[in-house]
Amino acid sequence: MLTRIVTATAAGLALAAPVAADEMSINFTLDWSFEGPSAPYFLAVDNGHFADQGLDVEISAGEGSLDAIPKVASGAYPLGFADMSSLIKFLDANEGAPVTAVMMIYDAPAFAIIGRHSLGVSEPADLEGRTLGAPPPDGAWAQFPAFASANDLDVDAITVEEVGFPTREPMLAQGNVDAITGFSFTSFLNLRRQGVDEDDISVMQMSDYGLELYGNAIIVNTDFAAENPEAVTGFLTAIVEGTRDTIADPESGIEAIAERNPAIDSDLELERLQLALENNIVTDYVREHGIGGIDSARYMRSLEQIEQTHDFQRPMEPELYFTDEFLPEDRMLD
Repeated sequence: MLTRIVTATAAGLALAAPVAADEMSINFTLDWSFEGPSAPYFLAVDNGHFADQGLDVEISAGEGSLDAIPKVASGAYPLGFADMSSLIKFLDANEGAPVTAVMMIYDAPAFAIIGRHSLGVSEPADLEGRTLGAPPPDGAWAQFPAFASANDLDVDAITVEEVGFPTREPMLAQGNVDAITGFSFTSFLNLRRQGVDEDDISVMQMSDYGLELYGNAIIVNTDFAAENPEAVTGFLTAIVEGTRDTIADPESGIEAIAERNPAIDSDLELERLQLALENNIVTDYVREHGIGGIDSARYMRSLEQIEQTHDFQRPMEPELYFTDEFLPEDRMLD
């Protein structure tokens, strides 16, 4: 069992304040905007699962997977949703930062390179001699060195152009870049919405090209967790329930998002949600073991893979990056 012992500090007391005698207020930051894959969290609110655990949860949008980690580490948010590999690198660079992962959500990460066949990008090797658009805070871009290493790419032969999240897919649609980094389900659907024929879109999900990395996980401020272990387990319990609700009735999850973000294209977000559930969340491993945990052997291989392209400043500490001590016992989704 992977566990981490944390030390309580006064900082943990400031991260959440009770709003009623039996209810605690918690702010939770997503990695991105209110889109289809965030449905389980909103259904956990609307269907009363957080309330059943004595929690009053406020969900905030994020600005990329890398954005949530310092928010939680600083104590601005007690819990968040962020990329696992980026968390590992953050903890290596910020010794003693009070943050760790407590629940794996994307067992198969959505990190991908998305190209267009008409621009000559169908396989990883096609990136050489072409331009790759990448937003600096993007979780997929953070994994690109490991992807390049696994596929023996000459990175010096790839021109990397810094792009913004809003302009990423439009630039590829217009042919201003030849490929982009992004989440498989998000970039695919956004490109199709930009008028690109789906048969022209090549989606290279990194997990299909040699990466054993994990994807996005629920992360927690460890000072908060030490002071409020039951609240953390209650939060994760509610997410399990929200995920079950989403699988049973995905349309209701999209309705819950639309109430907060009326500008969404509900049909598009339903498809995005279904792609995330099928390809990233409800994997064979999750069907067998339940959501939230990790396979220890794969975890160690993923750390070795990160070490190939990341110069660790100190010895790796697997128990520092993930703990299963707060996971609820009942995590099966069926």
